[in-house]
Amino acid sequence: MGNSALKAHLETAQKTGVFQLTGKGLTEFPEDLQKLTSNLRTIDLSNNKIELLPPLIGKFSFLKSLALNNNKLTALPEELCKLKKLETLHLNGNHLRQLPAAFGQLSALKTLSLSGNQLRTVPTQLSGLRHLDVVDLSRNQIQNVPDTVGELQAIELNLNQNQISQISMQISHCPRLKVLRLEENCLELSMLPQSILSDSQISLLAVEGNLFEIKKLRELEGYDKYMERFTATKKKFA
Repeated sequence: MGNSALKAHLETAQKTGVFQLTGKGLTEFPEDLQKLTSNLRTIDLSNNKIELLPPLIGKFSFLKSLALNNNKLTALPEELCKLKKLETLHLNGNHLRQLPAAFGQLSALKTLSLSGNQLRTVPTQLSGLRHLDVVDLSRNQIQNVPDTVGELQAIELNLNQNQISQISMQISHCPRLKVLRLEENCLELSMLPQSILSDSQISLLAVEGNLFEIKKLRELEGYDKYMERFTATKKKFA
């Protein structure tokens, strides 16, 4: 991709506040973008070969949406956590093993997609995010869901296609959690906290493809309470 093409993209971005350059084989974050730190609201650099997100990402103080799906990121810079207006962060299909320590400072974050990375646990940093709606951690290497999950503010948590065999009972204390996806994991029925059924806000629990038959779920105490929530919610969306 030549300089003139990049220049044209930059000029458009200056007017629109959107910089989108996907599937162009970029190996690094375009340095020239720093001329637009006060313009840009959206950056989409998905489907490239970017290995490193430079510290200058922290200068885009008006950025609301950042997408870097299907790149080669192995880590994120702490500077990313300075983006106080960031609402949407899509990082699917990278090689991330953890999030920066200060990730909880992304106080405006609503949607976080980290599907297809190499996370081994549900990051504790997510518990501090008050406006989080949807968290997608599917297709990682998560084996257990720790106690800190009880403070998660998300409405939907997607943990499909991990290696989860243990879940903290604290998950039933999530104040806003309505949708919990646990399909294709390694859960025995005895390892699924019954409080999810009897004593939580969760109205959609997806557990197909684990180490038990779905019909066994119906025999658990609290299943009827769960079905009441499920049915009420279904009517609302119908």
